[in-house]
Amino acid sequence: MTIKSSDVPALRLDDAARAGWLYYVAGNTQDEIARKMGISRQSAQRLVAIAVSEKLVKVRIDHPIAECMDLSDALKDRFGLRFCDVTPSDPQSHSTTLGIANAAAVELERYLTRKEPCVIAMGTGEELRATAEQLRPMVCPQHKLVSLVGHIGPDGSASLFDAVSRAAEIVRAPHYPMPCSVIAASKAERDAIIGQRPIKQVIELAQSADVTFVGIGSMVEDAPLVRDGFATLAEMRAMMALGSAGEITGWAYDDEGNYIKGVTNDRTLGVPLTRNAKRNVIGVSIEPGRLRAIRAAMRGRLINGLITNSIMAKKLLNY
Repeated sequence: MTIKSSDVPALRLDDAARAGWLYYVAGNTQDEIARKMGISRQSAQRLVAIAVSEKLVKVRIDHPIAECMDLSDALKDRFGLRFCDVTPSDPQSHSTTLGIANAAAVELERYLTRKEPCVIAMGTGEELRATAEQLRPMVCPQHKLVSLVGHIGPDGSASLFDAVSRAAEIVRAPHYPMPCSVIAASKAERDAIIGQRPIKQVIELAQSADVTFVGIGSMVEDAPLVRDGFATLAEMRAMMALGSAGEITGWAYDDEGNYIKGVTNDRTLGVPLTRNAKRNVIGVSIEPGRLRAIRAAMRGRLINGLITNSIMAKKLLNY
């Protein structure tokens, strides 16, 4: 049944949420829902459809698949990871977030549900924004969410993939965005920006995080850094010539996880990751074009955790 968006404001979302819970969580049939809610079966069917269309229902499969567990263990052994979650794959899907956004949200919620305060650092990008959208609404005033990278574009516009602000909105936690661009126009501008007290405080908070979630970017001619105007094509080609394998929070690194010297790295404003971090630093990615970048981040110990799917896991093990 298709629900038009114009119909939704006239319907009771609390009833839809109740119907969705009865159907997906409690396992009631639509006839049972109708009886328990005192409505017709058609109304029950409509309410369940609204629960899905309005994203009141988020489905998670809580059952480890043997192949995924084996791949996870193999990646841990190969790259010395502290944490690894491999999700099933859909070979026909072109989504860059399918499965991993749910898995990352589950892991993030493990920290959010703690009673003791913790600091959670997050990068930006499509994967982490999708992760934020998968979070369950909750109230977490004891925690702090902090951004590792700026969310302002070269033209002053806000990023569509700001993950920290969206996550904080859903879980009602204090958040600390980085009010600047990803890459400054010059090294002098970069030095001036990171010298500002509010920026320094955000950086220090991010560096103290109990857990960190990051996206992993590729260093290719059509990379997001170029598409979004943070780096020119000439600069990207120069970074590629220097051996750049990938980037995290704007910082480019080579196949051994060493940060490249010069070019855009002289102007990067994001918080660089610490190699061999003592706390979990989790990369979230499945995009095929980022195979080299993911492998390099693990080899160089820039990340010690990974959330990916079975297709990418096999490629990483066979690279």
